[in-house]
Amino acid sequence: MCGASLEKMATEIRNLQRTDIREAEEYFAPGQKGSSAMPHKRNPITCEKICGMARLLRGNAIAALENVALWHERDISHSSVERVILPDSTIALDHMLRKFTNIVEKLLVYPDAMLANLNKTGGLIFSQNLLIALVSKGVLREDAYKWVQRNAMARWLQGADFKTNVEMDEDIKKYMTKEEVDKCFDPKPMLRNIDLIMARFGL
Repeated sequence: MCGASLEKMATEIRNLQRTDIREAEEYFAPGQKGSSAMPHKRNPITCEKICGMARLLRGNAIAALENVALWHERDISHSSVERVILPDSTIALDHMLRKFTNIVEKLLVYPDAMLANLNKTGGLIFSQNLLIALVSKGVLREDAYKWVQRNAMARWLQGADFKTNVEMDEDIKKYMTKEEVDKCFDPKPMLRNIDLIMARFGL
């Protein structure tokens, strides 16, 4: 479970480090090589290592399950397996934890890239906020969904600006002011619990 959690976080960093996303990445030392064939790449090699080692841990877990069934509850066929998987697993996990701690301590984060990627959607990521706001105003959820969706589809299919269309939508204007719409498109509330979350980790 610990290895799987490390793998989950390492996989997220690997995705964020993709050239077309680049919102966060492992520390990349001057002169370090990412790819022998593509000099521009900054590969997350340590995160990749952690993901690979998580597979080893899961393999060892399968070996442990194979050890459950013993002849007359007493044969020692499990012993030879345990002599390998117990030290190997604990040493591997210790290595993974040390490596991931180092990744987090030196993690490079790019907030401007995060904001730019959010803005690529043309505001579509705020459709749920708008839907909830309309419902809280007394609009039937089915109607609110239809109004928000038609403006969202105009963005998808025609490249229209989602927020501008919402502000001009006659049905939505009956229930929400421009200021109320603006609040729905504000990303700051999404971070309102960040201090509480970090406090749980003692940070």
